[in-house]
Amino acid sequence: MDLRFFQPVHWVTLVWGATIQPAFAQSPAHAPAQSFAQSPVMAIEVFSAGSLREALTAIATDYEALTGKKLALTFGASGLLRERLEAGGKADSHTDVFTSADMGHPQRLFQAGGWQAPVVFARNGLCALPQASVNLRSDDLLEALLRADVRLGTSTPKTDPAGDYAWALFRKAEALHPGAFAALDTKALKLTGAADSPKPPAGQSVYGWMMRQGQADIFLTYCTNAIAAQKEVPELKVLEIPPTLQVGAAYGMTVRKVASDHSREFAEYLLTPKAQLVLQRFGFGVP
Repeated sequence: MDLRFFQPVHWVTLVWGATIQPAFAQSPAHAPAQSFAQSPVMAIEVFSAGSLREALTAIATDYEALTGKKLALTFGASGLLRERLEAGGKADSHTDVFTSADMGHPQRLFQAGGWQAPVVFARNGLCALPQASVNLRSDDLLEALLRADVRLGTSTPKTDPAGDYAWALFRKAEALHPGAFAALDTKALKLTGAADSPKPPAGQSVYGWMMRQGQADIFLTYCTNAIAAQKEVPELKVLEIPPTLQVGAAYGMTVRKVASDHSREFAEYLLTPKAQLVLQRFGFGVP
C-alpha cells in the first residue's frame, strides 16, 4: 500500500484482526471510534463508480455479515455522482464515502473543501470489447479503430472517467499515427456515462446490453467491464490494449471531513487485505 496517501492520526484495531494506520482523519466533532460490536446498526451511504458494482456489492455483503452494519450503495458515472455531491441536495447529504474510477473527481471534492484528500484503493485498465464478427488482434487494434466501417463505442468524457481514459488513448494514438486523434475524436460514439444515456434492463450490464444490441463494433471500456460483458454475451471477445496505447486507471476514494465513524471504518475496510482480495477476484489491481 502506498503510505504517501495516509493521514497518520491514530491507530485503530479493527474487528477483522488487522491493526492499520487510518487513511482518513477522524473529524474533531466525533468521539473515538467504538468497536463494531458496541455500535448501533445504521446505514452507511456510499456513492460509487458503476464499474465497481459487482466487486463493491460483494465487499458490502462481507462487511455487513462481519459487522452487522448496513450499507446503501449508489452506482453511476463518477462525474455525475460528483456533481450530485457538489450540489449538496438533502437526499445526498448523508453520503459520506465516494469511490471514483479516477482520482480527478474526488480530488475536486477535496479542493472544494468538506472532503478529505483522496487515496488510491484500486486500479484498472482499458480493454477492447469487439464483436465476434470483428477479426482483430491486439497488434492491429489502432488500424481497426481507424477504419471507416468500424463503429467505435466509448463512454462520455468528463462525466465518466472511462470516456476520459478513452480520449487519453486517442492522444497516445496520435503519437503513433498523426491524425489519429482527430479521426477517433470525430468517430467515437459516446454511448454510456451521460445523464441521458440509455439504461440497460435490470440484471444486465450496460456493455453487454449495448453490444448485444449491436450499438458498436468495438467498445473501449475497463477490462473488468469487458470481462463482465463477455460473461453475459459469450461470443464477445476481450482484447488487451497494446502497451503503446494502454492507459492505466487509478481509482480514488474520499470521505467527508464530518463523516460518521461508521463511514470512515468502512472506507478503511476497503484498504484491508480482505477487501483487496475481493477487488482482485473481480479483476482490479492493487493500489
